[in-house]
Amino acid sequence: MVSIEHLTIEFSARPLFSDVSFVINDRDRIALTGKNGAGKSTLMKIIAGQQMPTAGTVSSPRGTTVGYLPQVMELAGDRTVMDEALLAFDHIRDLQADIERMQQEMAERTDYETEDYMQLCERYTRAEEHFQLMGGLNFHAEIERTLLGLGFERSEFQRPTRELSGGWRMRIELAKLLLRQPDVLLLDEPTNHLDIQSIQWLEQYLQQRAGALVLVSHDRAFMNNVTTRTIEITCGRIWDYKVKYDEYVRLRAERREQQLRAYENQQKEIADLKDFIERFRYKPTKAVQVQERIKQLQRIVPIEVDEVDNSAIHLKFPPCERSGDYPLIVEELSKSYDHPVISHVNLTIRRGEKVAFVGRNGEGKSTLVKCILGEIPFEGTLKVGHNAQIGYFAQNQAQLLDPELTVFDTIDRVARGDIRTRIRDILGAFMFGGEASDKKVKVLSGGERSRLAMIKLLLEPVNFLILDEPTNHLDLRSKDVLKEAIAAFDGTVIVVSHDREFLDGLVQKVYSFAGGRVREHLGGIYDWIRSQQETSPSKPNRTTPQPFFNKERSDNPEQNVGENKADARSEHTAPSLVEKAGRELSYEERKALARQRKKLERTIADLESETAELNAAIHLLEERMSTPEGVADSSLYERHSRLRAQLDEAENRWLEASEALAGL
Repeated sequence: MVSIEHLTIEFSARPLFSDVSFVINDRDRIALTGKNGAGKSTLMKIIAGQQMPTAGTVSSPRGTTVGYLPQVMELAGDRTVMDEALLAFDHIRDLQADIERMQQEMAERTDYETEDYMQLCERYTRAEEHFQLMGGLNFHAEIERTLLGLGFERSEFQRPTRELSGGWRMRIELAKLLLRQPDVLLLDEPTNHLDIQSIQWLEQYLQQRAGALVLVSHDRAFMNNVTTRTIEITCGRIWDYKVKYDEYVRLRAERREQQLRAYENQQKEIADLKDFIERFRYKPTKAVQVQERIKQLQRIVPIEVDEVDNSAIHLKFPPCERSGDYPLIVEELSKSYDHPVISHVNLTIRRGEKVAFVGRNGEGKSTLVKCILGEIPFEGTLKVGHNAQIGYFAQNQAQLLDPELTVFDTIDRVARGDIRTRIRDILGAFMFGGEASDKKVKVLSGGERSRLAMIKLLLEPVNFLILDEPTNHLDLRSKDVLKEAIAAFDGTVIVVSHDREFLDGLVQKVYSFAGGRVREHLGGIYDWIRSQQETSPSKPNRTTPQPFFNKERSDNPEQNVGENKADARSEHTAPSLVEKAGRELSYEERKALARQRKKLERTIADLESETAELNAAIHLLEERMSTPEGVADSSLYERHSRLRAQLDEAENRWLEASEALAGL
């Protein structure tokens, strides 16, 4: 699919990586990993053709399409959300314009018997058939499903994009990229602006699409659920593992242990050889043995051990006075702008509790945080407990830093008392040691800015932490250290985050924001996710991509189509068990209900497999129909229509089975 050969990148004569070679195969799911500054985003830009390497080549077959979502984009425009998403289908609309132009030309010309007119008719026929194969103008349903999956409401489709935040506009760019369905998809931190539900939708979409994927992400759960291959950039080289991220971490540790043992054995062998040479160098009777040892020493190839960046953030929150038993009590709090954002919120947080605020963007999480901080007025009652000293890390805290100041000056301006004598030590603990402390803020990466903003938070002793997306742009190792520090913090913590892996094991309570309401859920983040899946199985647009998005290919998919024909219609009417849901069911009734549920789940899985196979068969058929030989083969069009009808029937059965499962 894409071949990277002997790639070398240098900045100011300093090599970022050198002589890198690997291949991105069709249907590869690659996680690109490495510490901040290792060159992940640079490599993505080179593959996307947006940056030239110092040396080496990137090649792909003619016609291969590459879609790239960068970490940061300049977004502007006065189009609506729907109009912006429609740009993903400009190629179809251009084809429609060509067809209309040829229709007009054919209507105006009268030289029906000429060769030129016959060629025009042939071009028109091919274009019309290609237009129909691409779905014609029936792509609005795909746009709607994708926008809904990424968190938009139908009421927002006609909203001007200039009114949206940068995060929501990034979602539109992601939707356009997915709708184009490129052969190779390059995603650089796609989850930074997504909520948990949208991340789960994107996970399942990427699992089902058939093109190649290269992903840079600091969301460990997302990487593990999506990728099957891990490429690590370290010390200017790459290591390619054919496993997902968690398995890669284990294999990498094992590889380095083996290297260390081999290195130690080799060093012992070298020391023994040198010792023998030095002891017997001047003894004539040992001259032959000494020469043999010297040659043996020269033949040894030094074993290299992977360098490991042992610098790390050593977070330790300073001691602070004890707060009251209830740092936060909220009663009947409401906040509206031009529309209600949150209404009748009631919550109580006890001292030492660590809780998460979760929900779709725009549901009021940051609004409630601003109410707690006293930044905006509200209706209702909000009491911050006795002696509660709040430390706040804002979602855009890193962007609020003065870009013209150096790293040292940024901290020096906020440090007080004895802490000023230890600024260099603190910066070193946050990987700003040596010359890095003299860098200007404007040249720092997003992760470096986030770490610098975190240092500012740590300079004042607090007993109540409010962290709004603290992990954005932090690498995986830094996130782990931050998580450990928060877990060891003996104060109260509110974390606004969409990072499931970060929240897992850290929080004991979840407050979900939806529809203007705030609901309390006891337990961890995955307990809440399971409760959401159990209570709303009837919303496939929110949680899973529809089956007909799938582009899975098989060696001979047409032979596989229709093998899973389990008919769910007889199961779609829930018997009296559902009617008895208003009272407690007996043991036998619960067993019968569980059997029925499992049967429906199997039916849905079979139907999803069937639709995947049908989509694959249709895709291969359409590829053949787009060739000059295929255009003239009428049997292909008959098979295409037959497969389309089977696909429609399978989708209808899948929808009926899903509704029946929701009824249970």
